[in-house]
Amino acid sequence: METSQSNDPWATAPPASAADGTGCDLVTVPARQGLEAVDILRRGAGDAVGPVLHDDGGDTLGFVVPAGTAAAWDVPGSTCTGTDGRGLRLNPEPPVAGSDWLLPPGEADLATDPAVLRRALGEAARLIEAADGCC
Repeated sequence: METSQSNDPWATAPPASAADGTGCDLVTVPARQGLEAVDILRRGAGDAVGPVLHDDGGDTLGFVVPAGTAAAWDVPGSTCTGTDGRGLRLNPEPPVAGSDWLLPPGEADLATDPAVLRRALGEAARLIEAADGCC
């Protein structure tokens, strides 16, 4: 389900990134939807994807997004963990115990644009719903 443009956190403030020292937030989604979204983002013309964490249990993916995203994140089926200025710093080692990088820092953009991620997650949810309902 897509949300309206009025809920876009970047409509009033420019995004910050891990590169400028402000840190970043983390959008967590079920692994199946997240993997579909990664595929959608990587296939898209000009739609880049930032670092992505995968938990070792295989249940969730975490997309690194600019700091401040959590304040306006409202996508059903996902959560966005804000850093409240403390910032999640991107290092080669995963920042969360029990996780590994699916797309590590240095091999991906600095962060995934929240509006682009919102669209990809919506498309992924529709694809999964269609696949599950077809047979």
